[in-house]
Formats: sequence, C-alpha cells, structure tokens
Amino acid sequence: MKPVNPEDHDLPRKLITYARGRFLGKGGFAKCYEVKRVQPIETEEHESTTWALKVVPKANLTRTKARQKLTSEIKIHRSMDHEHVVRFDRYFEDKENVYIMLDICTNGSLSDLIKRRKRLHEVETRYYIYQLVKAIQYTHSRKVIHRDLKLGNLFLTDRMCLKVGDFGLAAQVFYQGEKKRTVCGTPNYLAPEVLEANGGHSYEVDYWSIGVILFTMLNGRPPFESSEVKQTYKKIRAGAFSFPENVAIGTAAKDFIRRCLTVDTAKRMNLQEMLDHDFLTLVPIPKQIPVSTLVCPPATAFCKQYALPVKSAMTNSNMSPSPMGSTGIRQKRIYQHM
Repeated sequence: MKPVNPEDHDLPRKLITYARGRFLGKGGFAKCYEVKRVQPIETEEHESTTWALKVVPKANLTRTKARQKLTSEIKIHRSMDHEHVVRFDRYFEDKENVYIMLDICTNGSLSDLIKRRKRLHEVETRYYIYQLVKAIQYTHSRKVIHRDLKLGNLFLTDRMCLKVGDFGLAAQVFYQGEKKRTVCGTPNYLAPEVLEANGGHSYEVDYWSIGVILFTMLNGRPPFESSEVKQTYKKIRAGAFSFPENVAIGTAAKDFIRRCLTVDTAKRMNLQEMLDHDFLTLVPIPKQIPVSTLVCPPATAFCKQYALPVKSAMTNSNMSPSPMGSTGIRQKRIYQHM
C-alpha cells in the first residue's frame, strides 16, 4: 500500500506492512477489517498498532459520482478531531482498492449491542445520546451534516465511549441557508424533508435521526418501521409513530423523542435544546458505562444512581424483549442525486 496524498509526494517514504485480522463489517461500497502493524515494529509511544481498515474496491469507483463521493468522505472525515468522532488516521491505494485507516472501536457498534440486548435501559440511552449530541454539535460547528446517523454508524471503544463514524454520505455546507437535494440515508432513519427532495434539507436531518436512534434503543425497533419501504416513507412524511404499550418509557424520554421527530423543521428540537432538555439535565449522566452492559443490563444499584425521577422516567430493564424487534435486519443506504 502506498500513500496517495498528493501533498506527500515529495516526502521520503517508508514501507509499512500490515496484517489483516478479523472482519468487522460491510456497507454498500466497502468492507472493514481489523489490521495490525507488523513491520516496522517500532512505533511512536502514542501511535496505535491496531486499526480498522475500510477497503473500497476500485471496481466500485468507475462512476464519476462514486469517486467524488469517496473523495468527499476522505476530505470531510480527515478534518474531524473530536473525542466522540472516530479518528481518521490515513489512506492508501493500490491497483485494486482504496484503503482508509481509522481508529478501531473494539466493542463494535450500537447496532451490535441492540442485537444482543434487544433494548437498553434508559440510563444507558442518556449516556449514549449525550455523547452523540456533543459529537454532532461539533460536526455542525464544522459545517458538516452527517446525513446517515444510525445505530450501525455509532461505535463503542474499549472504555464504552461512543464515537460517530462513516462519513460516506456527509455533506459540507458552504453558505448560510444552503439546502442539499441529494436523497440519501437509511430508510428507517430518513427525515421527511429528505423524502421531499424539491425543498431540500440541512442540519435538521441529524436532529431527526437522533430521535429515531433514542426510540430504537429504548424499544428495540425503529419508530416508523413497516413491512414495506413505501409504507415506512408514508409514516415518516406524516410523523406517525406511537410508543409500544409493552415497553415502559419515562415522560422525559418520550418528550425528547417527540420533539426530535417533528415534521416541521422550524419546530424540531435543535442540539442545544437537546442538551438543555430534562432528559439530559434532571440528574447526572454516568461518566462511564460498565463493559458488562455489552451482554447484560446494568446493575439495579448502578441504575438507581442515575435514574430520572419516577414521574419523569420509568425503567425498562425488566421488560421482556419485543417480539417485533428487528434492528438486526440490514437496510441499504439510499444515495440518489436529484
């Protein structure tokens, strides 16, 4: 593999060898693997020896739009520097593939977590949502809309810290009031204004997705999920969803979700309003979640420390898994330029 950064062409190069490890996952255009540095062995003290390697076959980049999309992803992601955003390390290419090296998040994604646990305790969701909001507050400050926030793109480090990844559909905003008109995202997480492409969309699509993510973590399934995509879109356009009767959710969490899933973008809750909302402010948020929660709910004693008042929140740790939970089903991302 050799570096393809044109800015580095005149610099001396050193051959580095990596060994490919376990398969981590795949998306529409790429596969991701764990890789370890094997030569040279010596590294700087602060440098990692293990990464996540995103492999994009050049066969998938024959169309101009596909190449432009990858170039945009690299440019946007490498500019990010935040504790809750997956760190971009470097990129390379050979005759067959383009390789993007990222900091590895050893505990997988929130999608993996929901597949194992079915749904999360409200205390856990407050912990993750707070970190997610802080991450998106940062990306928006950099004038970047993520546009594909979902459980599968939210990753967990060895210390259970949430990091936002996959900027494949992200868009840079170049001037105030600019609207994007590319229909893209994952069906269950799409904001209504994305479906109405003529009007365009902006930062508010990420606010909507945060509401979908919270609902899904608490219930085990997305709010607008249907057996047919057309029906899902119809429900999204109408903002038609309901909370399952078999899952106890606190009033603060319900209000947070409703205010995110508001069809009118002018009335939709923004990031600062989320940070000021009772759901995230009434009681302290845990500084860290136990690693054991990867496979089982947090201990009752732990939850009591951070639980919202009874009138504002009801725990759901003892509820049985929803028979309708289906977040394990892979949904293809949409990318259609209009």
